[in-house]
Amino acid sequence: MKTYLATKNAGKLGEIREMLAGSPLELDVYAAYRDPVEGDTSYVENALLKARALRAQLLAAGIDAAVLADDSGIELDALDGRPGVLSAYYAGETTPWPQRLEAMMNEIRGVPRDGRGARFVCVMALIFPDGRELVVEGDVRGEISTEPRGTHGFGYDPVFFYPPISKTFGEIPEAQKNQLSHRGRAARALLGVLGA
Repeated sequence: MKTYLATKNAGKLGEIREMLAGSPLELDVYAAYRDPVEGDTSYVENALLKARALRAQLLAAGIDAAVLADDSGIELDALDGRPGVLSAYYAGETTPWPQRLEAMMNEIRGVPRDGRGARFVCVMALIFPDGRELVVEGDVRGEISTEPRGTHGFGYDPVFFYPPISKTFGEIPEAQKNQLSHRGRAARALLGVLGA
């Protein structure tokens, strides 16, 4: 089933394509996709907002296909769950990732390890060609490291320390991360519902 992913993030496309390999979903991107303005209260709301926006854009272009969108975020215990749904805009929408991570490190500097708990969350929304909507969620708990480590992944991966393997998501290969991550868990939940 031809399925367009609501993203301009090449890293995210690669990850999700790998996670859904062998499924009925044949992922592609729509070059003219325009991001909607996201809300600040709900991953589900944002994932559906992006999926519905892409579907409307495709239909306007005469393309009738399935669409898939996700909304992800990181929630820090020390920041009462922030940045959460606003993770992509933490420290400013145009702030480069190294400075964004540095700003986060500065905000929780001095917080002891037992207060550095964090959770990655991912919600995926799939809209079928007939308009039916399906929403799934995945999450994973870990800690925020005291400094970025590793060159793999993207976004907050270098600071998300996963105790069971004693590494950050930035220190492990993509295939291993896909088995452990919030996005991987959401993708498996989606495959479970699809019976794939």
